[in-house]
Amino acid sequence: MRSVDVVGLGINAIDTVLEIDRFPALGAKERILRRSVQAGGPIATALVTCRRLGLSCRYIGKVGGDAEGRFQVASLRREGLDVRSLRVVRGTPSQSSVIFVDRTSGERTVFWDRDRRLGTRPTELRPEVITSARFLLLDGSDVGACWKAARVAGQAGIPVIADVDTVYEKVESLFPAIDYLIGSADFLPQVTGEADPFRALEIMSRKYKIPSPGMTLGRDGALLYWHGQFHYSPGFVVETVDTTGAGDVFHGAFIYGLARAWEMGRILDFANAMAALNSMALGARGGIATRATAEKLVMNGSRHINRDYIAR
Repeated sequence: MRSVDVVGLGINAIDTVLEIDRFPALGAKERILRRSVQAGGPIATALVTCRRLGLSCRYIGKVGGDAEGRFQVASLRREGLDVRSLRVVRGTPSQSSVIFVDRTSGERTVFWDRDRRLGTRPTELRPEVITSARFLLLDGSDVGACWKAARVAGQAGIPVIADVDTVYEKVESLFPAIDYLIGSADFLPQVTGEADPFRALEIMSRKYKIPSPGMTLGRDGALLYWHGQFHYSPGFVVETVDTTGAGDVFHGAFIYGLARAWEMGRILDFANAMAALNSMALGARGGIATRATAEKLVMNGSRHINRDYIAR
């Protein structure tokens, strides 16, 4: 099995992105200003980010045997990912999302569907597909398969990164096998029952033995509990068009920083910059930037500094 920098297990999707003036009230009507169909999905988008930054990547997952599935496979091949562990499930629709983007704020509302036959089973994983990578990225969507992959990676000394924003059934069983769990600002309060982000991260570290739990904070940036200390990186001020995929791009850039052995502050700043730049275009992968562009923003960009996150 050919060695790669990153192997990712989880969701890919076809996104129909609809830009509107504002999300309408129930029963109202709203004109679509712009429509775009793009490949997306948390793991697929994070891997594409890694690949564009120069890392070699392998994707594990499934698509349906339909036009959307062919579109997704073609997009990953075009990006240069190893897709030999991607499976086509005939007679099954690919995962799809309809995303409404509010033009004023750039915030998105996602409606999605995933056929259960698209899930990866633990028995379908070959250990060498995992152990021939330097890093493993998971989203927790197929908990059993993710747990097996994380266990294989852990036994091989491979760091495990998790991009989780949905409370899947038994997802907490994965936590002790994860090295870097960076969830959304909504995810960790749901899991821990703690609204305070500092306490939520401490709970994730203490209860689940996660060495580096963190959360993305939208325009406010990211907060990480690392080596017993909180690290806050404020978000960057940009003209936001669409926040779809910002967290996924963040995770891809975060892994890139780990692969380059950067210090944590630099990693978080770079990942925030990549996420911010991606939000300046429509779609999950619409604005994935170059390393040089992101580093320029880090050096010269204005920040959304929320003092609630630097109080400690």
